[in-house]
Amino acid sequence: MSWHPQYRSSKFRHVYGKAASKEKCYDCVPITRNVHDNHFCAVNPHFIAVVTECAGGGAFLVIPIHQTGKLDPHYPKICGHKGNVLDIKWNPFNDFVIASCSEDATVKIWDIPKHLLTRNITSPKKELLGHVRRVGLIEWHPTANNILFSSGYDYKIMIWNLDTKEAVISNPVKILDAHKDVVLSMSFNTDGSLLATACRDRKIRLIDPRAGTVLQVASYKSHRVNKVLFLGNVKKLFSTGTSRWNNRQIALWDQNDLSVPLLEEDLDGSSGLLFPFYDSDTHMLYVVGKGDGNIRYYEISPEKPYLNYLMEYRSHLPQKGIG
Repeated sequence: MSWHPQYRSSKFRHVYGKAASKEKCYDCVPITRNVHDNHFCAVNPHFIAVVTECAGGGAFLVIPIHQTGKLDPHYPKICGHKGNVLDIKWNPFNDFVIASCSEDATVKIWDIPKHLLTRNITSPKKELLGHVRRVGLIEWHPTANNILFSSGYDYKIMIWNLDTKEAVISNPVKILDAHKDVVLSMSFNTDGSLLATACRDRKIRLIDPRAGTVLQVASYKSHRVNKVLFLGNVKKLFSTGTSRWNNRQIALWDQNDLSVPLLEEDLDGSSGLLFPFYDSDTHMLYVVGKGDGNIRYYEISPEKPYLNYLMEYRSHLPQKGIG
């Protein structure tokens, strides 16, 4: 008789999360009180950027990663928006360039100096004017330098080419007009040839951004989607949302067939939004709830059961954003 063990082999039998000690934290950062469903922070190998609360207009801070401890209350900000900043994203090709979008219907590109900030930065490197309503999401193209996607409350996704001399760009290269409602989330596959979007009409769309055509639409009745994420190197999509009974739910999809999810799982009855983060090097997926104190970790595998629960980081403090 052959014996089949019940457990599966995994590199991640034990994954622990541990909060940093007080001197390794960034203290006295005035985090925004905005209730928009976004990450509100972005991080790269050099800096951490955080959207802050400020009177009149919108601003964010850029702090060097190694500069932990208490933040000076007069620390310089990046403030040039006339409305609240809704999303910030670092350029994947240049660690000293960051994009921000705002309720003032503009997208701005900023150069961050290599030395420490000494005064507020108020004039952007580039300004993108095209949306007629507030811009809620921005996403850099993963493989083409200086290509930026922005999505606004005018239901349009605009594609911008920043390789131009002008400081103000008012003509996007392309406009994707496939949505009849607000886009809640955008995600690229590894080479940038496919764009997945989650929309307020509860559908996931798979779009070819070059042609501007919608290749597939998933409208699965029992899963109302909020955030969608490409698990690029395993050719799957992961989404978070709510079930019919308003439980928080996660779902996994095959990118070639969005008719039925491969897997659907109810998590709990909380109301905060779930943000997924995927690390393609370790195949680990992190699911973070807004207002929760816990972070769930999963491992993604190419064969069934596809999604394996690993561990959970627990804390008594609610989280506002993640990067």
